[in-house]
Amino acid sequence: MTKERDSALPRRTVLKGLGAGSALALAGGMPRYVQAQTSEPIRLGFQLHRTGIGAVYGRWYQRTTEAALKVLNEAGGINGRPVEIIFEDDGTDPKRGSEVFEKLAVQRKCDLVFGALFSHVVVGTAPRAAELRVPYLVCSEGHHVAAGLNRWTLQPGITDVRSQVISMAPWVSSNLGKKVTMIYPDYAFGFDHRDFFQEAMKAQGGEVIELIPVPPTETSFTRYLPRIPSETEVLYHVMVGPAVLTFVKELGEFYGTGAHPEIFGFIDSLEGISTESPGLEFLEGSHFWEGMPRYRQPDSTEFDAFYRKAVGVDDSGAAVGDPKDVSTYAHMFSCWETLFVIKKAMEAASYKGPDDRQAIVEAMEAMTTFADSREHPQGDKVFNGRTHQVFGHQFISKVVGGKLEVVQRTAIEDGFYPDAVDYTTMPF
Repeated sequence: MTKERDSALPRRTVLKGLGAGSALALAGGMPRYVQAQTSEPIRLGFQLHRTGIGAVYGRWYQRTTEAALKVLNEAGGINGRPVEIIFEDDGTDPKRGSEVFEKLAVQRKCDLVFGALFSHVVVGTAPRAAELRVPYLVCSEGHHVAAGLNRWTLQPGITDVRSQVISMAPWVSSNLGKKVTMIYPDYAFGFDHRDFFQEAMKAQGGEVIELIPVPPTETSFTRYLPRIPSETEVLYHVMVGPAVLTFVKELGEFYGTGAHPEIFGFIDSLEGISTESPGLEFLEGSHFWEGMPRYRQPDSTEFDAFYRKAVGVDDSGAAVGDPKDVSTYAHMFSCWETLFVIKKAMEAASYKGPDDRQAIVEAMEAMTTFADSREHPQGDKVFNGRTHQVFGHQFISKVVGGKLEVVQRTAIEDGFYPDAVDYTTMPF
């Protein structure tokens, strides 16, 4: 599904983030670039959803990446060289995404490109990455990387939908019900939910009794909701785009104060939206998947605290000083973590320039684990170099008093599934 392009030219931002002395640095003191053979900055491209249906994510992805870049450069950059990031708007559009990738790689001479979230943009861009032989690190959650795209495309900073749903289906089946109706966006990301959650529920003795796909650009949902069967025990929803608040409000109006199924949603349906917004009272007691808990939990780590401070987010997941500016906390950590994976890979490959791009991919393929740390504040992870996909913990949160409280944290191995591809055996 594409969206008409914004008529304005994409705005480009170049960040150098070389300020010294911040308490947020991974290592104290001034930036240390003297050991590098060259002081020429490493230049990274960022495929940004600044406009289009992914704009709320793009805004927070940029903030998060800027914060991570500042921390990285204050700790000495990569291989003793400062790092720049060039942001280009792809309009959350697959054709424009491919064009932006080429612009970043060829015209702007970026060493690699990362950042895309929406699956249709990733699928539309990945072939160009392979043609240009430039690493493409996506933050999309789509199962497309692990299912088989090309050796130049990797997803090391966030788990995919298949892993997410199979790790949570046992809890949903045991605690909420076995007869499920699914409402999901009618494009690649939604198809992953449709296919893999059906499979996961069947394995638990449950079934999906109704599928309701909705165009991601839809602005009203009242005509879809009457399709929910009366025998539904669990309403599974995942919605994206600028109308997510309309969706959850209309869902509440549809059910009113009467009985309704247990509601299990992906926080995508509420990303960038306060759970305490007027009209969302009916969500009390419902559950959400979160990639990283929006509200700081009693057992939150020091790494979560460091990350929140760095990106300027308070304990409720909103921008510091502006409670109405709610972050996309369940997803945006992927940009932070991906940048530090890039650092690790470039240093392992002794990266000097474009001739070493293949070595970056090979260095990532050799990685196996990421420790819970400032670089990986969402938690520890396992990386499968054969499929280019990372696996981590998932969180199920309950709406209690208008806030999100974590009730379940899955084990990493709960999300494992058989390999569908082995990139390490493929030619570049």
